[in-house]
Amino acid sequence: MAAIEISGLTKRFGDVVAVDDLDLTVEEGEIFGFLGPNGAGKSTTIDVLLDFIRPTSGTVTVLGHDAQKEGEAVRGRTGVLPDAYHVYDRLTGRQHVEFAIEMKGVDEDPMALLERVRIADAADRKAGGYSKGMRQRLVLAMALVGEPDLLVLDEPSTGLDPNGAREIREIIREENARGTTVFFSSHVMEQVEAVCDRVAIIDRGALLAVDTIDGLRDASETGETLFVYLTELDDAIVAEVSELDGVGDVAIDEDRLRVSVDGVSKFAVLDAIDAEVAPVQDFSVVESSLEDLFVRYTNERQEVRR
Repeated sequence: MAAIEISGLTKRFGDVVAVDDLDLTVEEGEIFGFLGPNGAGKSTTIDVLLDFIRPTSGTVTVLGHDAQKEGEAVRGRTGVLPDAYHVYDRLTGRQHVEFAIEMKGVDEDPMALLERVRIADAADRKAGGYSKGMRQRLVLAMALVGEPDLLVLDEPSTGLDPNGAREIREIIREENARGTTVFFSSHVMEQVEAVCDRVAIIDRGALLAVDTIDGLRDASETGETLFVYLTELDDAIVAEVSELDGVGDVAIDEDRLRVSVDGVSKFAVLDAIDAEVAPVQDFSVVESSLEDLFVRYTNERQEVRR
């Protein structure tokens, strides 16, 4: 069963279209990345999932419940780490989690939850003295109250240093291993690439692509880049290589040739360069990052809109 099923979701605020006819399915057990720049419509989509706002049109089903008709049931089975979270400086970490347990009406050990997010040693310290990363993990502990089936994380690593971001990723993987579906919204592409099974790219409210990262690479001309070291290098070489089958962009990059490969084996391109253009001395291969893919998809959308 799908954990999240979105069909034809549109949300307008006056003349502004925040989400534009969005169709999206997140399967149970996935870590799903919802990727887009600030203002792309990510938080609006999450607000509709949780019935914090109502859609202009379309339907949303979360864990088998209609999000607009059964919002309370959805929220009861969902843990949320919001983008604009807040902690109370004068309350301890333990008190925060105890409050969440009371509000959700469950019987859980607050210390066990704090241990899961690695701040049990600070349980009785006031949250006002917590670092940014500790505050983030405290709110995550509160989101884990009630053993949610779905964990919704809105920009969970924003403002964290590399160690803090790594800790959040590790906790996400651990909770997913427990059987929790994770819906991970972010504009920090490195974090999404490091933890997610599939990703959706959204921009200006519209879905541009959804696939595994490898699948996005395969579907994009930015799949792989070869850096080739030749015995000679000039504009004539560039022109000859650009005519080879499967070669996209070609350019001189310092003392090497940068070649994008599309639709053929990189080794076939290397063999063709060596046999038909100039002897190959050495090479390296760089796969496109998620950031490269994101730029490609969003740039194509901008070109279409012009």
